[in-house]
Amino acid sequence: MPQGSAVLDLDQAEAVPPRSLADEPSPLPGISRNVFLLALVSFWNDIAGEMLYPVIPIFLASTLGAPFAAVGAVEGTAEAAASVLKGGSGWIADRFGQRKRLIAAGYLLSTLAKPLLGLATGWPFVLGARVLDRVGKGVRTAPRDALIADSARAGVRGKAFGFHRAADTAGAIIGPLVAIGLIAWLGEGNLRPIFLIAFLPGLAAVALVPLVRDQARHRAVADQMARAPLRWSPPLALFFGVSGLFALVNSSDAFLILRARGLGLSTTLTILAYVFYNTVYAGLSTTAGSWSDRVGRKPALVLGLLLFAAVYAGFALASSSLWVWPLFVVYGAYIALTDGVGKALIADLAPATSRATALGLYYLLVGVGTLVASLVAGGLWDRLGAPAPFWYGAGGALLAALLLTLAPLEEAARRAGRGAERRA
Repeated sequence: MPQGSAVLDLDQAEAVPPRSLADEPSPLPGISRNVFLLALVSFWNDIAGEMLYPVIPIFLASTLGAPFAAVGAVEGTAEAAASVLKGGSGWIADRFGQRKRLIAAGYLLSTLAKPLLGLATGWPFVLGARVLDRVGKGVRTAPRDALIADSARAGVRGKAFGFHRAADTAGAIIGPLVAIGLIAWLGEGNLRPIFLIAFLPGLAAVALVPLVRDQARHRAVADQMARAPLRWSPPLALFFGVSGLFALVNSSDAFLILRARGLGLSTTLTILAYVFYNTVYAGLSTTAGSWSDRVGRKPALVLGLLLFAAVYAGFALASSSLWVWPLFVVYGAYIALTDGVGKALIADLAPATSRATALGLYYLLVGVGTLVASLVAGGLWDRLGAPAPFWYGAGGALLAALLLTLAPLEEAARRAGRGAERRA
């Protein structure tokens, strides 16, 4: 896409601060200090969040007696609220350059929401606390991911996002294991104290944020960035379109947890299956991101969507709890191939001046789609039975994989990467 001289000057002026952030060393070779610190923050925050994530649907269904449609409403509405704020916080981060402050505020809000969940006496209260938690996620995510992109060179951006997702997911492994230990100690009928204990690792995440460096800019550069709109190239628009379609069939993971329990797993084994999935996800994320740096983002994303379709078809057909374990392994591979890689692709395609805006709008699109998908999945489950929402997801994922295969994304991403390296 042609660019005016003012934009080119701005891109050149922006090349210096991202390079300095990308070159600051960390204990791990090839990972900058900022990426390493943000990964640690996410690690502690995910211990707190994932202690609760597999417990919440069980708490809703068993302790509070909520219907499956309410589970879909709680998770879908919470994620949609997060996504709306992701869009706004991304724009604010680009407009005012306040990435670190937004990151800190977001982690603090999520941490404060944890003990409130334990006080719930009905599913609407859980909805309110979950929305507060997701508001925090919405405030921090786009600025954080834009800062990760700024703190990594274009040629290793997939690795940076993959490492961050691996650390985040390592917390998602430890969190449920802690929850299992607490359930064994407290009993399956006494889940409320877990919500209070989850507050502690959340505080550890908040305490690490001040160590992160924000991107310093000259005033003239900041003023130009504030006026720079998001430029929609055809590849970026196509990727948004395919992502929106897939979001409409990709319901909350809470339905996978409920399906696993419905196939006969106990509460403890259901949480262990979720840990198993996160272990695969964490183990493959950095490798998948590095692979996308070498072969391109699109092959990784298409393969991930095909794996998603296979997993959802498997959950629709499963008649025994034995199927849960291999299906969660494949599901971990799907998320490793798509989560960090999708963010890296947006960072490749969007201009540096509006990268946080693009990421925020992407999260907004996906979150609204997830709300619709979760409401549809809950309704299908209540009316047609457990397999119905999984057939719905499998069919939509196959269609999204086909459309993504036809979308001309790779050359545009390569051009963007070469241009960024030349300016750096």
